[in-house]
Amino acid sequence: MVDSLAIATLVIAALSRSGVPHVVVGSFARNFHAFPRSTKDADIVLAVDAPGLAQFESELGRDFSLDPQTTFETNTGTFRHTLVHKETEFKTELFLLSQDAFDQERFRRRQAFLFNGIASFVLTAEDVIITKLRWLRSKDVDDVRDVVAVKGAKLDWNYIHHWAAIHGTRAKLDEIRAGIPKID
Repeated sequence: MVDSLAIATLVIAALSRSGVPHVVVGSFARNFHAFPRSTKDADIVLAVDAPGLAQFESELGRDFSLDPQTTFETNTGTFRHTLVHKETEFKTELFLLSQDAFDQERFRRRQAFLFNGIASFVLTAEDVIITKLRWLRSKDVDDVRDVVAVKGAKLDWNYIHHWAAIHGTRAKLDEIRAGIPKID
């Protein structure tokens, strides 16, 4: 079994040593705001140029391979690199910070936290919800439900509704919220 937390910690530590501004997104961010679930990969957004990416890659060492070819993510209009831990084949998707208004805003709002003892940044609960609504795969719907169920009234609903309206996901958000049972 792959120890995804240990591998992701190595990646976060290399980002920290290389000084690359970043934010943990995806299931690791979701796990920070709700009860943990397993994951097949890690997702991180980087604000980096080519020299910074090269510095980060050198900090990783020989246990990882970074695909030099960027791919385009059609859902959010961002570019990404795939990083693979050679021994386990665990993947980390490194999304490059785009000019998309929401991508910029969620990066600006990121919150500091300790990722397994390493200083890092994670999306806010609200931005996890908005991001997951944008992707809207079945596991993303489950993730939205879980974060809303755990955070509930603590969430900034005006902010969430603003972005859900812009992305056209407000109806889906309302449907998910209506399906969450009330706990007395």
